[in-house]
Amino acid sequence: MSLVDHHCVHGAAALDDAAIQSLLPDVPDWHLTGNRLEREFVFRDFHETMEFVNALAFMIHREDHHPDLTVGYRRCTAAWTTHSAGNRLSENDFICAAKADALYAGRAGA
Repeated sequence: MSLVDHHCVHGAAALDDAAIQSLLPDVPDWHLTGNRLEREFVFRDFHETMEFVNALAFMIHREDHHPDLTVGYRRCTAAWTTHSAGNRLSENDFICAAKADALYAGRAGA
C-alpha cells in the first residue's frame, strides 16, 4: 500500500532518522527543513494556485493534520510537522505530503 492509501492517526509517534530516510523516496519532491517536511508548488496563475489550496484544505481537513501554508500569486508552500509528536516528523506528515503530491499531479492544466 502506498502512502496515499493510508490515513492519518491521532497521536502518531515521532519517527527516528532511519524511518524518515526510508520514507523520503516516497515523496521525492519534498525536502527536510529542520524538523519539517516542506515543498513549494508552482502554478500558472493565482486562480490555479487557489484551486489547489482549496483542494488541499479539503484533504487536510479530512485527514485532520494541518501544515503551515504560505500562499502567493503563483506559489504555495506546505510544511508539515507533527505537533503532538514534539514538533517532529511522524508518518502523518509523509501521508499528507503524498496526498498533496497526488492533488498537484491531478490538478487541471497539469
